[in-house]
This record gives sequence, C-alpha cells and structure tokens, in this order.
Amino acid sequence: MRKFVTAVVLIPLGLIFLVFAVANRHLVTVSFDPFNSADPSIAVTLPLFVVIIAVAIAGVVTGSTATWFRQRHWRRAARQHESDARRTREQLAELRATAAAARYDQQRLSGPMPQRSYGSAGRDKQGATL
Repeated sequence: MRKFVTAVVLIPLGLIFLVFAVANRHLVTVSFDPFNSADPSIAVTLPLFVVIIAVAIAGVVTGSTATWFRQRHWRRAARQHESDARRTREQLAELRATAAAARYDQQRLSGPMPQRSYGSAGRDKQGATL
C-alpha cells in the first residue's frame, strides 16, 4: 500500500516538475551586487526553473531549521520527562522486589496461625467453655 501511495504522489509530482522545467528553461541572471546592477561583480546565469527550485529548497530548509530551534524547549521537556519516568520505573521495580522479599521472609518466619477453638463448639476436652 505504501509503494502505491508513493507512486501516486511521486509520479504526478515528477511530471509537474518536468513540465515546469521545460516551460521555464530560459536563462536569467541572478545578481548579488545591489550597487551595480548593469555590471554586477557577483552574478550567476541559470535557467529560471533552477532558480525557483533552489529558492524553494532554501525556504524549506530555513523553515525547518527555525522550527527545530523553536521546539527545543519541548524536546528538552520530553527528555526530562522520559528520564523521570525511567527513574520512577526503576524505583517501582526495586520497591516491588523489596516488598516481595519482605512478604516471603514474613511467611517463612511466622508459622501457621494457631487455632483458638478446641472442638466444634469452642470447648476444650473436658467440656469447659473457652
């Protein structure tokens, strides 16, 4: 199913990219010199589709980086909560082991509980009421 969805998404996206590249293949000059636009010292001549796609990729990378830095508080809190949960699980396991050992020792040290009644009606062998 995953391969099918990937194919359904990637094939049309690839076709759109190909049509966009063919339609926008004329050359444009990108200048990085704001003071001399007629004869820039730093300029690149590229096809228009390369410039647009490069700017889109740069925007995605910049947005992803900004989001990653903005969410550092939540990642730190998640790490702290995970550490607290791990420590609590370890303490719980130790307490359960201690309680089980104490219960075992108590059962081993104490014998069976003595019965208080003698006979069926709470009387001893001579018939006296207890």
